[in-house]
Amino acid sequence: MKQKIKSFSMMIFQLVRNFHASHCYRAAESSLLAKLRKKTGYTIANCKKALEMHNNDTDKAEAWLNDQAQAMGWAKATKLAGRKALQGLVAVKFDKNHGVLVEVNCETDFVAKNDKFHKMLEDTTLACYKFAHTNLKSKGPITKLELDSEQLGNLSSDGGKKLSEVLALFIGSVGENAVLRRAECWKANSDDVKITAYTHPAPTTASDYSSGKYGALLAYKQPNDVEDIGKQICQHIVGCAPRKIGDKKKDKPAENSDDETCLIYQEYLLDPSYTIEEVLENNKIEILDYIRFSCGEVEEENMPGVEKQPLDTVQTLQ
Repeated sequence: MKQKIKSFSMMIFQLVRNFHASHCYRAAESSLLAKLRKKTGYTIANCKKALEMHNNDTDKAEAWLNDQAQAMGWAKATKLAGRKALQGLVAVKFDKNHGVLVEVNCETDFVAKNDKFHKMLEDTTLACYKFAHTNLKSKGPITKLELDSEQLGNLSSDGGKKLSEVLALFIGSVGENAVLRRAECWKANSDDVKITAYTHPAPTTASDYSSGKYGALLAYKQPNDVEDIGKQICQHIVGCAPRKIGDKKKDKPAENSDDETCLIYQEYLLDPSYTIEEVLENNKIEILDYIRFSCGEVEEENMPGVEKQPLDTVQTLQ
């Protein structure tokens, strides 16, 4: 009798121990699954499958997920290429002598708010910014280069992947078409030329990087003994969308100020009692060039601009 009781007790003990072990194992699995899901952003089902295939090795599971996403991304990119992607954001990054303006598009505004989309946009902008530092070396006040989708895709991200691969991973994870639309890379070649940039909505804190639905780059000259208002002029360009700087010898002001497309004749956004021409004269500013992007304003196949140039060819503003 005692032997039966002992055997029964051992069986109960073993069942309880197995239950706790199984519970702890499932808890550990759940924790790994949650961490992998948070780190990669892929679905729970895919993360679970990856862990099961690789005996809960999260590094191997993550690598497999990325490979799958990239493979799926290339396929999805081909399949979705005909679908319009006119949502998204533009971004700028700049210092005194360099500036880049970038546009990346997706199909929906919902995806444009996704953290992964913001990361891809920032990676693209940083890659262009580094390109502006290392590749734009021509003579003249400003060196400029316009990059199209293909050229952007050939640049490398900070992590070593081509931007086309980063894009494929993104498409594979969200299942929506996305496009590295275009970029402008500028470099000032002399100390008396300054570059600034602005996006709208404006960033909450001052930064050399920001993103929004609209953005602009501005190159100008201004003496150091005068208050620098280049950023405010750039803000005006974003807000009022002039089509050209304007030439007093060739261009006349529009009869209706609301229809004015020459920058110099427009009313100053921050103080309409002045025209931009008056602001420039009062602050001894000479505008050399500017460019403005409005997200989704141009479809890729109809995008105007200079003839496509190889990445080792640059346009110099004389």
